[in-house]
Amino acid sequence: MKNAYEHMAECAAESARIARGAGATPPVSTTTPCHDWDLRELINHWVLYSAHGLEHRALRTPIPDELTARDFTADADWPERYAAQLDRAVAAWSDPAVREGTIDTGHGSTPAPDIARMLVMETALHGWDVARATSQEFRLSGPAAAFLLESVEGTAELYRQYEGFAGEVVPPAEASDFERALALSGRDPRPVAAA
Repeated sequence: MKNAYEHMAECAAESARIARGAGATPPVSTTTPCHDWDLRELINHWVLYSAHGLEHRALRTPIPDELTARDFTADADWPERYAAQLDRAVAAWSDPAVREGTIDTGHGSTPAPDIARMLVMETALHGWDVARATSQEFRLSGPAAAFLLESVEGTAELYRQYEGFAGEVVPPAEASDFERALALSGRDPRPVAAA
């Protein structure tokens, strides 16, 4: 579980960097790898679950309705607010006791290590989505990418049943662990062809 916390912190730092690169006012018309969401919808989901959800899971409290209805991108300083919230969320997971036991998800109790894995996936995969939509590159260290791949491998079929992941994409022949995790989650990691 120590590694999960370290990877969570790495993914949060990288997500904060991507948010700053996305700009203060993401255009609604920008398409994303999440075909059902435009860029603003994607960012709002990402901010809600990777930062606020990350903290509330650690605290064992539900996400307030006020947050689920908020347009985080309406604030010009949303990238800095997001970065600060990620810092609070990661700090909430720093206590080893938080990483033990179970967490009530509203649909039953789930082991804290499983929640941590889910939150790493949420942060990294949607961070990559935002990066791709804003012509940036989401970067992970080798150990974090291996952890992400192992997490995606363990949940991909279940997530597909609930439409959390799209159908698997065939990864490039020499795919990295990160690219393999993206492909398994239904994302195409190949570079976008220049128009």
